[in-house]
Amino acid sequence: MKTRHRWFSDRLQDEIMVVRWGVSGRPVLVFPSAGGDAEEIERFGLVDACGQLLAAGRIKLYSVDSVAGQAMVTKAGSTEHRAWLLSQFHECVRREVVPAIHADLGDQPMDVIAGGASVGAFNAVAVLCRYPDVFSAAIGMSGSYRIERFYDQASSQDLYFSAPLQFLPGLAGPQLDLLRQRYVVLASGEGAWEDIGESWQMAATLGAKGIPNRVDNWGPQWAHDWVTWRRMLPQYLGELT
Repeated sequence: MKTRHRWFSDRLQDEIMVVRWGVSGRPVLVFPSAGGDAEEIERFGLVDACGQLLAAGRIKLYSVDSVAGQAMVTKAGSTEHRAWLLSQFHECVRREVVPAIHADLGDQPMDVIAGGASVGAFNAVAVLCRYPDVFSAAIGMSGSYRIERFYDQASSQDLYFSAPLQFLPGLAGPQLDLLRQRYVVLASGEGAWEDIGESWQMAATLGAKGIPNRVDNWGPQWAHDWVTWRRMLPQYLGELT
């Protein structure tokens, strides 16, 4: 069963849509690739790839428009505006999208698994690290974690607090304590357009703070492509649910 919900976000000053597939099970928020919309994961077969898990009632899949990613790809506005929008997008996910997911679940207090590929992997890991109070795990597939390069290598407070590679080294206190009870899977191939070095860098940053994680190297036959992600996502969701 598929449903769509759209609303105007004051945080983003734009409309945002959340789509849900499935009827019961663990909530999984899958971020689109850089500029994708909430239905991208369906068009490229990720929803069908998770069909057995959906049919068994083990998961409910959700996805959300990549509002910040669309601005990043088109270079809409100034660099400072795009960095602000990225931080606001994460806040929108925490303050608007997650409550909408909980309402859809009948207000059950259930932590969400975050997932995504490429820039979607960055967002999945970022929201887990920023909001471990509502996310329990992240599945990063072929992750592009050095987000600064998409923002002309700019430095700003918004970008700093959006990017785990930047803010994790200085993190302490209750947020870090919670993160040490969470889990991150970083999966990557070594085929065309892949850079597994980004996953290893993310793993080292997480590991240095005692945050449980692992890197899975799928090898040179797996490219930075939907074919790879259609194999990865159901495998890891099967492990985590």
